[in-house]
Amino acid sequence: MKMIIGLGNPGKQYEKTRHNVGFHAIDELARRLDAPAMQMKFNGAYTIIHRPEGKVMLVKPLTYMNLSGECVGPLMDYYDVELEDIVVLYDDLDLDPGKLRLRQKGSAGGHNGMKSLIAHLGSESFNRIRIGIGRPTGGMKVPDYVLAPFSKEEQPLIEEMVEKSAAACEDWLKSPFLEVMNNYNGA
Repeated sequence: MKMIIGLGNPGKQYEKTRHNVGFHAIDELARRLDAPAMQMKFNGAYTIIHRPEGKVMLVKPLTYMNLSGECVGPLMDYYDVELEDIVVLYDDLDLDPGKLRLRQKGSAGGHNGMKSLIAHLGSESFNRIRIGIGRPTGGMKVPDYVLAPFSKEEQPLIEEMVEKSAAACEDWLKSPFLEVMNNYNGA
């Protein structure tokens, strides 16, 4: 089974925030793959899709961003999913809106959701898709920025990146992640 995890925060007040771009990518992927309704287990919403390539689980941790690993670790253990069979989609301050970067491993880079995942999975070696949200300007603090909605000007770029990240996940179901990474990075 392959597992695709989108990071975000649960609740209506966080729905359209920059920090929830991982949830948006999972929603887009669920739409594309005609996924069944989400179920709840281990503090997360998930669904399993049966595909010709095998089973695919889409996951949205509902633990709040900083505790994402508390959902993902137990789900991986329960369903016996290996590290090389996951992809994590999340927001990245170090990439401009409209930019996407795929990586096979790396540090948390200051992202608390990734810190939690690395701590609970015991490794930095797992596939990830970083979706650019840019850095705050005008003295805005990072927590306020990531919990704010995208500007009207950013919205089309973000929608495009959500679609591209979902397409990259679809490609990963058929091809090795390194190949997908090479196709999407720099595109």
